[in-house]
Amino acid sequence: MSLESLQRLDVWRKATAFAVEINREVLPLLPPEEKWAMAQQLRRASQCIPANIAEGNGRYYYQDNIRFCYIARGSLQETISFLSLAFELDYLPKELFDKLFDHGNDISRLINGYTAYLKKSKQGANDPGAQHSIKEPPDYYQIDYEEETSEE
Repeated sequence: MSLESLQRLDVWRKATAFAVEINREVLPLLPPEEKWAMAQQLRRASQCIPANIAEGNGRYYYQDNIRFCYIARGSLQETISFLSLAFELDYLPKELFDKLFDHGNDISRLINGYTAYLKKSKQGANDPGAQHSIKEPPDYYQIDYEEETSEE
């Protein structure tokens, strides 16, 4: 595994640039009282996007890679949520928020496309050990809604 293999992934490059942009342009605008709260959460969430894409890319089986793409997408949503809150609290100018929101939407589209590609290509599906996975029965998480509604 090398940095060059990651740099070939448009989604990783854009997610990395997004994290850098947030660290350089947003964090300095936050007030001192947000240094250990919003700033830390925003820093971690934005940095987790490319980190999870990279970790998934380093896995042997496509299912692992897809799982880390889902985690990256969750970190992206967390980042967008903090940016939205920062904008609502008047910590960010509208132009910066709009620009970052558009970048976030672009990255979301790229993550979804990359995930679809991984599902279709099934890289690593024929590698030794790929068939040995734990599967839960489909009704394992089924919730009985009749019980919940009768208690109201």
